[in-house]
Amino acid sequence: MVEDDPTNAVLAEAILRRRGGFQVIRSTDPGDVLRFVAEGGLAAVLMDIELEGAELDGEPVDGVELCRRIRELPAGRTLPVIFLTAHAMQGDREFFLFSSGANDYIVKPIVAQDEFIALLRRHIGTVEAPEMVRIR
Repeated sequence: MVEDDPTNAVLAEAILRRRGGFQVIRSTDPGDVLRFVAEGGLAAVLMDIELEGAELDGEPVDGVELCRRIRELPAGRTLPVIFLTAHAMQGDREFFLFSSGANDYIVKPIVAQDEFIALLRRHIGTVEAPEMVRIR
C-alpha cells in the first residue's frame, strides 16, 4: 500500500487486515514499490494519487505516474492497481483510470468496508481470505 497520510494508511491497513485477512506492507518510496513489483509475488498495489514528497529518479511523482511506471514492468502489466483517493469530483474516476492504467478507484475515507474488501478480492481473484497476500 502506498499512502502518504498516516491516518489513512492506518485505517486502510486495519480494514484490510481485520475484515479481509490480508497481510499489508506499506511503503511511501516509489523506488521500493517498483522493485517489489519487479520481484513479483504481489497480489495488488493500493495507492493514493497524491503522494506528497514522493520522488523517483530525483523528480516528483504522483500515483498516476507511478502506476504508469508499474505498467511498464513485465510483472506490473496485469497486476491490479487500485487508487485510494480523496479525488471525488465528477469525471475524476474516469480521468485518473484512463490516464494511469489503474484497474479501479476507491474514494477515501473508506466507509463501505465490506465493499472495499469485495472489490479487492474481485481484482485479485480470491473469494475467501487468502492464507497470505502481500499488498504493497
